[in-house]
Amino acid sequence: MNFEHTEERRMLADSLNRFIAEQYTFEKRDQIAKSPNGFSPEIWQNFADLGVIGALFREADGGFGGGGFDIAVVFEALGRGLVVEPLLGSAVLAGEAIASAGDEAQKTVLADIIGGTTIAALAHDEPDSHYELARVLTRAERSTTGWVLNGAKAVVLQGEQADLFVVSARTAGAADDEAGISLFLVSAKAPGLVVLGCPSIDGGRVAELSLSGVALGTDALLGAEGQGYATLERAIGRGVLALCAESLGAMEAAKSATLEYLRTRKQFGVFIGSFQALQHRMADLLLEIEQARSAVINAAAALDADRLTRERALSAAKFSIGRIGALVSEESIQMHGGIGMTWELPLAHYAKRLIMIDHQLGDEDHHLQRFIALGKQMAV
Repeated sequence: MNFEHTEERRMLADSLNRFIAEQYTFEKRDQIAKSPNGFSPEIWQNFADLGVIGALFREADGGFGGGGFDIAVVFEALGRGLVVEPLLGSAVLAGEAIASAGDEAQKTVLADIIGGTTIAALAHDEPDSHYELARVLTRAERSTTGWVLNGAKAVVLQGEQADLFVVSARTAGAADDEAGISLFLVSAKAPGLVVLGCPSIDGGRVAELSLSGVALGTDALLGAEGQGYATLERAIGRGVLALCAESLGAMEAAKSATLEYLRTRKQFGVFIGSFQALQHRMADLLLEIEQARSAVINAAAALDADRLTRERALSAAKFSIGRIGALVSEESIQMHGGIGMTWELPLAHYAKRLIMIDHQLGDEDHHLQRFIALGKQMAV
């Protein structure tokens, strides 16, 4: 199988990497992360104009990519720049849910998402869900005019700035049943919806949602009633790939910074990169990062495969990324010494992001157990 990127992907990667290097310096990123919005509307529009958002959508949905390697190319570049703009939540998670389950009227919002004028967010996780995709306690009850939603959602990416939410709610079944989960499109201005935002430790922003008697029309139901689990699995699977690629980009940036430090920092009158012990540790780190890259490539190649193959490759990649990301963070900081922990050095922020990625959409332990469980299903 040929894993070389197409000419279009190479051009996209070059343009995006150049834009981030020139327009998204660490100082500017830090300023953006500390702003009330938690992202830059100007940069967001630049991404739309560059075609970065469109690259995450299929041609049938108004984009010009949408494949596994398109997602990987974009998010590896975003990881190198520690980009905080809401591409994961809006374009990948919510965007995929709307694209895969929406009717023609609902899909009209995709053009606005791709154009950067609408920000969407997936509101699925709940305070006690602990990565379990089927655990949904938020309820949706039929009314004379449509639906009424009651419940709570947690850790919604860029929820404060979202114009539209894709909300999961249970219309039938027990709390952990895969069947009976439905998806709804909910405007951020809907009466009864309260959004409370807060910063995350890695520079982004998340929100908690409270839904109290949120009344929706019949046209708010996204896809078939009670059949939302498969849509969630596909959307979150794409999100897992995006996070793995982002982590890979952050690892590469941390590796480059550490190599540069070893080449320039002197101790006892010699460059510390000449110490054999540090050379061995750095060589091990390089091998681990290449293993992470292989896992991302495998997951990207499997994104359009059958369900078990796809999900197993994604869980394998997320497990590998979690383990290797923690190792890269620890080793890079240790080889920098005390300066590696300072706020002014970008390395500390890369380390935080790498650790946070492990805890998004399922951590290392969760995906190891899931990988084993899926393997047993394949063996049946």
